[in-house]
Amino acid sequence: MNVFDDIVIGAGQSGPFLAQKLAAAGRRVALVERRWLGGTCVNDGCMPTKTMVASARAAWVARNAARWGVSIEGEVRVDWKVVQARKNAIIHDSRSALESWLGSTENLEIIEGTAAFASPTEIEIGDRRIGAERIFINTGARPVVPPIAGIADVPYLTSENVMDVAERPLHLVILGGSYIGLEFAQMFRRFGSDVTVVVRGDRIAPREDDDVSAEIRRVLEGEGVSFVFGADATSAERVGDSIAITVGGERIEGSHVLVAVGRAPATTSLHLERAGIALDDRGYIRTDDTLRTNVANIYALGDVNGRGAFTHTSYDDFQIVFANLLGEGGRSVAQRIPVYGLYVDPPLGRCGMNAREARASGRRVLVGRRPMSRVGRAKERGETDGFMQILVDADTKQILGATILGVEGDEAIHSIVDTMYSKAPYEVLMRAVHAHPTVSELIPTVLEGLVPLEPTPPP
Repeated sequence: MNVFDDIVIGAGQSGPFLAQKLAAAGRRVALVERRWLGGTCVNDGCMPTKTMVASARAAWVARNAARWGVSIEGEVRVDWKVVQARKNAIIHDSRSALESWLGSTENLEIIEGTAAFASPTEIEIGDRRIGAERIFINTGARPVVPPIAGIADVPYLTSENVMDVAERPLHLVILGGSYIGLEFAQMFRRFGSDVTVVVRGDRIAPREDDDVSAEIRRVLEGEGVSFVFGADATSAERVGDSIAITVGGERIEGSHVLVAVGRAPATTSLHLERAGIALDDRGYIRTDDTLRTNVANIYALGDVNGRGAFTHTSYDDFQIVFANLLGEGGRSVAQRIPVYGLYVDPPLGRCGMNAREARASGRRVLVGRRPMSRVGRAKERGETDGFMQILVDADTKQILGATILGVEGDEAIHSIVDTMYSKAPYEVLMRAVHAHPTVSELIPTVLEGLVPLEPTPPP
């Protein structure tokens, strides 16, 4: 058996950086990865999806060029193979850079294969067994496929392979109306596919406030995306060259079906029970705020711990663990403020609480709001869908959270979250001078118009 100082299982957005830092500190490290370096983000998540979102937006802009006084003669066509080749090149470059960087790191051995615990200090990879003083789990999450009758017998797609279909779907049926499903819905509609989204509940993006969900729905329906609400898919079958999905007693036929109902922690092959590692009631590895599991020498980072489902939270997990083990210490998940984007167009930037959460907190809350139709940058761009909203604690004067659904909202949100991290009163941001003409320049103006948040949301 080979003995290391540290074993890192999984090479997503925590594992490689932690492994390299530990190795650079003189520790002998094994990094085990069964698939590809970079995890979901690099290979079939953030980078490839946003690359294809950019291609889809280019097609949409070209089709609508007359809005900006630009005339394009003839039909705007999408070359699906070129779109995919561009996406694949970006994946390859990112993965290759990781391979080169990690491969040249002293004290670090990359082991290909599926890891499984043999004990709290030992890992098996096929016929090989290795041991270490500390073990770090960064295996991420995987798409969930619900128990729909016949689904296993049709060639359904998930977020891991939908971008690799040989031909652009003629009619894509998407099961799931949350973040992943919505991004693919708009993307493929802009590529020219018919798109139908089946939503179990009565609205899309159910974690967001009602007005956010309604505005995103309005935008997507305006582009031709269809929605079916309030019904589960109960069966799937092949019908000639199509796939028929039964939803609420009705059949929807499409050329392709994308299952995007959620993700689950990728722990099945790890045999966590052999190490005595505890899970929470959702199946995620339970950790404390320093990401240590109930087994003292084992840590869980990234999506597998249920403490965040984003590349940036996974990377922050690495920074927390490394700081507490070999750095300045004092870092904790409890210090983290939620921040994320939903990359429909216009994008949604979110940080801290939304209005529903603020109402439930029992605080006296102030709210400032402004439609994007009154934001100069949005008007100049001719893209005025959405709105800006900021929530403030009336007693502490600290910002509780913000929503920017609109052009560049995913960038503008960061001046708000930075103010929240500084624990400065909202007046500091309100008095800041931002450059004109930008989306961010209206953030101080929104704060100047704070009023009490209504105790119940408006109809």
